[in-house]
Amino acid sequence: MSHAITSDLVLPAPRTASRHARHAPWPHTRLDVPALRAAGHRPQPIRQFVLKTQGRCNLACTYCYVYEMADQGWRTRPAVMTPDTALRAAERIAEHAAAHDLPRVDLVLHGGEPLLGPPAALAGPVEAVRAALARRSPRTRVTAAVQTNGTLLTRGRLAALSAAGIRVGVSLDGGLPAHNARRVDHAGRPGFGAAARGLRLLARYPESYAGVLCVVDVTQDPVETYESLLAFQPPVIGLLLPLANWSNPPPGWTRHAGPYGDWLVAVFERWWHDGVRRTRIRIFEEVIALLLGLPAATETLGLAPVTTAVVETDGSIEQADSLKSAYEGAAATGMTLDSHSFDELLDHPGFAARQLGREALAPGCRACELVEVCGGGHYPHRYREREGFRQPSVYCGDLQTVIRHVARALHTAATTGRAAS
Repeated sequence: MSHAITSDLVLPAPRTASRHARHAPWPHTRLDVPALRAAGHRPQPIRQFVLKTQGRCNLACTYCYVYEMADQGWRTRPAVMTPDTALRAAERIAEHAAAHDLPRVDLVLHGGEPLLGPPAALAGPVEAVRAALARRSPRTRVTAAVQTNGTLLTRGRLAALSAAGIRVGVSLDGGLPAHNARRVDHAGRPGFGAAARGLRLLARYPESYAGVLCVVDVTQDPVETYESLLAFQPPVIGLLLPLANWSNPPPGWTRHAGPYGDWLVAVFERWWHDGVRRTRIRIFEEVIALLLGLPAATETLGLAPVTTAVVETDGSIEQADSLKSAYEGAAATGMTLDSHSFDELLDHPGFAARQLGREALAPGCRACELVEVCGGGHYPHRYREREGFRQPSVYCGDLQTVIRHVARALHTAATTGRAAS
């Protein structure tokens, strides 16, 4: 059963707006969560937990949303999540899993750079969660992954991660040094060489290899970027649009369809018409699934409720840290492991809004024929200063370009009987 957001559930806008006040007006001061619950809208439990085990990084990527964008909260947080904080996180996760009888929870070790710690300590937070679940929710299965820049991958670290059943995802913006000019260390030296060595090692552990995340750079050739990444044998490539919004548009942006859609279409054409499927590309698979009416496991497309929570090194409970690209404190909830459960996070206005699907979108998005696929785009991309997140994606035109192109490719394959391999 769906529940529209009526005027009873939306608080009136303040008569004047400070720069950000505590949070953006939509949804933080305009969404009435108690009224939403009274109307029958029930939250979805959290299923993915991102543990920020390290608060610092050995690289200084110039586009990093943690260190280089609007939110500088990392400066006042501990550099490392202590074992005691990891244990408290484990107990809270087990509490939540037991309360909602979850069959599975997904853990992501994140940072900063999560591999800064010694190999023997890498699996500690995951083992703590497994132990807590064994006591409180024994039916709940755990999947675990670490997201790393790859520069610190060694045989010892990979062996430790593999033994603990922790899969490894690597961030890399292409398979050539020129693609990674923004990924440098604190002295400005390129990080590509070390990352490439790490990826070559990781390819020897296919059971541990989760894939590669690549931020789109429209100044680089799209097909060359894609094909160069194939040299590292990734099982999956995630192509990410740069974190940007209406108040801070991406490079080369125009109000209508910009270069990002064309860049992605060029990669799609190479991937779709290849004689053999050499890797999966997440954004294209998600668009295809959504066009076919299938569920897609993503928070960047579609209308599925967001079910991810972040635990910072100090035990703060936050929303997705990609929100840090919008403004100072955008991911903050004021909640901590010591004083709040994950159930309480479900009623935070920022989190509740991201579980409303179509009803949380701008009027133009709700009326759009592509809304079931686009879903309004990635939430941070919707932000506009003094208004908040009830806007179309700043990449609206680019997303339309990609979705319509993929739809035409599917139609051609269906009518000719020649689907891609």
